Amino acid sequence: MGIRQSWRVDLLAGITVGIVALPLALAFGVSSGVGAEAGLITAIVAGLVAAVMGGSPVQVSGPTGAMVVVLAPVVAVHGTGSVALLSLMAGLLVCMLGISGLGRAVAFIPWPVVEGFTLGIAAIIFLQQVPLATGTSGIPGHNTLLAAVEAASGAVAPTVLLTLALVAGVAVVMVLVQRLFRALPASLLAVLLATTAAELLQLEIPRIGPLPHSLPSPTLPAFDPASLGSLAMPAVAIAVLASIESLLSARVAAGMTGPDGAPSGAYSPDRELTGQGLASIAAGLFGGMPATGAIARTAVNVRSGAKTRMAAAVHAVVLLGIVYLASGMVSRIPLAALGGVLMVTAARMVSRRTVAAILRSTRSDAAVFILTAIVTVAFDLIVAIQIGLAAAALFTLRKFASLSSVEREEISGPSSEGDEHIAIFRLDGAMFFGAAERILQEISQVKDVQVAIIRLSQLRMLDATGAHALVEVISALELRGITVLLKGVRPDHLALVTNVGVIRSLRHHKHLFEDLAAAVEHARSHVRRNAAYRL
Repeated sequence: MGIRQSWRVDLLAGITVGIVALPLALAFGVSSGVGAEAGLITAIVAGLVAAVMGGSPVQVSGPTGAMVVVLAPVVAVHGTGSVALLSLMAGLLVCMLGISGLGRAVAFIPWPVVEGFTLGIAAIIFLQQVPLATGTSGIPGHNTLLAAVEAASGAVAPTVLLTLALVAGVAVVMVLVQRLFRALPASLLAVLLATTAAELLQLEIPRIGPLPHSLPSPTLPAFDPASLGSLAMPAVAIAVLASIESLLSARVAAGMTGPDGAPSGAYSPDRELTGQGLASIAAGLFGGMPATGAIARTAVNVRSGAKTRMAAAVHAVVLLGIVYLASGMVSRIPLAALGGVLMVTAARMVSRRTVAAILRSTRSDAAVFILTAIVTVAFDLIVAIQIGLAAAALFTLRKFASLSSVEREEISGPSSEGDEHIAIFRLDGAMFFGAAERILQEISQVKDVQVAIIRLSQLRMLDATGAHALVEVISALELRGITVLLKGVRPDHLALVTNVGVIRSLRHHKHLFEDLAAAVEHARSHVRRNAAYRL
């Protein structure tokens, strides 16, 4: 469906998403330490650029929780002036990932790692709102959990009572509106009611403060070449997170259906990365922060009936109109109200059904999920992804290795004299670095055997370590006077076993067989010759 046929539903969907995005953009900007202005600018500029250049027709981009988690400690160390430069650096990296065709790499991230990562981010976002909820100032650079505890312990009455009441009111309104009036923007209504109450009661609590009445002019951020080195790792972290979050959001959106039951359509992973990279670059030029695809706003867009990129573009225009027409009203929003919005948003990021499904799946998947979540909260997001992937890979290799086996078979058909001196070993599954040593030991321990036939036709996977283990097995058996015959080397393994020296380690090049019966007959001839030699 083109814009001519869908412009009405796209227009309504864009207006709806813009209303939903306003409190989130402000809240994420405040929570990251950059300020509400930066969050709003990012939602406008990055949202528009990603809508035009991105790979998903329904994706909505802007500031998100993952960016807040990474940016907050960076702002604490390097100041708010570093964020625009960081946005440019991360945007360039994301563009490079898209141009290089790595967009589909997100499919290789295991589900427990993604969900553990999401749970950890949700916990951090919730904890980051404790200073806003208690009317205190957060302690920059501290661990999120410790900072939340210190902020809560430093709260004083009556400010803390007022801010907690606003947070509770916002949470109640959002939950009730979501359950009773799903079509209404719950977060915006909650913020409006909280702001109205604070104005009527003339509450002395922290507010957003003055906002610009227009967008700033695009400029290159000032930078010191010496600062590039210290910002390199944060830029890589943001680029990785932006790529993962955007692609996951686009993938989820592609599987969603609108109110008419029609799917939202396919997406291009590589174009999505390129578009998101350009969006972060544009946001940095206007003084904003890095952006990603936002699953919550994207879901609202799809459920509102969006069909084309026009909806996401309209969402950015709606926010731009608010900057020009209502910045004075927005500046009076209590920070506690935004904290309440993000606390509820963080709680909704975690699906109890998903958590229960992972915990009931397997011990290894549950362990990866819990480990990733704990490391995310305790240390760092990138460290969490690395450890989660490493743990998932370790458990997968362990399971894969357990499926690999070596079985000793009996010789089929009529028996012949001397068959007890022939051993047939069938290798199943995979012979790789995780299983080669165990298989090597099982074959090497054979006793009272003159000929060993090793069947390789059922071996689905073989790597260099596995092939080298075969060389060691053959060499060890041959040194003990046991003749080794190989049967059924798969065509896709032939080059590997030849190059590593498996065939060269055989006593004779004719000890390589395609047929088991021929290998058995050849083994019997060896046994007969050995018997005749002893006589």
